[in-house]
Amino acid sequence: MSSANPVQNFYDTFADREWARLDRANDGVIERELHIRAFREFLPPAPCRVLDIGGGPGRWAVWLAERGYRVTLADLSPHLIEIAKTRIAEAPESVQANIEDMLVADARDLSAFASESFDAVLSLGPFYHLTDADDREIAAQEAARVLRPGGRLFAAAMPRLFFLLAVAFERERSGPFASVAGTLINDGVYHDTRPGRFTSAYLFRPEEIAPFFEGFGFRTKRLMASEGMLATVQTEVAALAERDPAVYTQLLDMAYENAADPSILGLAAHLLYIAEKRSADEKTSWWVTGAGNDPA
Repeated sequence: MSSANPVQNFYDTFADREWARLDRANDGVIERELHIRAFREFLPPAPCRVLDIGGGPGRWAVWLAERGYRVTLADLSPHLIEIAKTRIAEAPESVQANIEDMLVADARDLSAFASESFDAVLSLGPFYHLTDADDREIAAQEAARVLRPGGRLFAAAMPRLFFLLAVAFERERSGPFASVAGTLINDGVYHDTRPGRFTSAYLFRPEEIAPFFEGFGFRTKRLMASEGMLATVQTEVAALAERDPAVYTQLLDMAYENAADPSILGLAAHLLYIAEKRSADEKTSWWVTGAGNDPA
């Protein structure tokens, strides 16, 4: 299972826990619930074609297929793809019928897919594991290439300030805190080669995300905190699901409604960037004006 790619090694090693991550009260439940709201609001209607690149064991692929979307699942980790194949083989035939393909692929090389062949691209992981700026640019170019004009991009990012706190509270750090923190704050880059640790990551500043993607022909629809204002109280909020379901739902709705508030983006655990691919004419107009804003 060894690979020269540390990110692939990490996910191959911890593949089984990836399926359950979105059910963990302290890590994924709030993200799952707010992302569902975002998908319902911004995804084109089924049965459009969706590429889930970096989709791991297929949690979102199954969710989409259950709702009539035609899904192609791709991931860097062969082990995660094998888990996805097993899970989807256990799913109802209606779900299996909507999974068009499952394959190993790198977000920087989507040559297996024709240009303008998808109505939506989910990239809920690749961008925060590409520590090299050129690699992030290539991944953005590839996502834009395979999307049809008007297609939607959903890209996950991790902001550096919240990650800095996680590093500060580690019992055993990868190096002296001042050194690790300095690199993280100044460059957004984190490396940890120790077995079982989070591996390499690029941590964004929220204000750089929209301009970055807009440079590749995207029109920003929303940049939101994946946990809303609930990142630091996820376990407590998840406990409300049984204790007070009405308040739980109301709180999630409020978190989603306010998830784009700039005051919480920098200290979010994860960010979700949602955008629409411009048409060729729109891109030409946008570049001529040089404004970086929606010409409408």
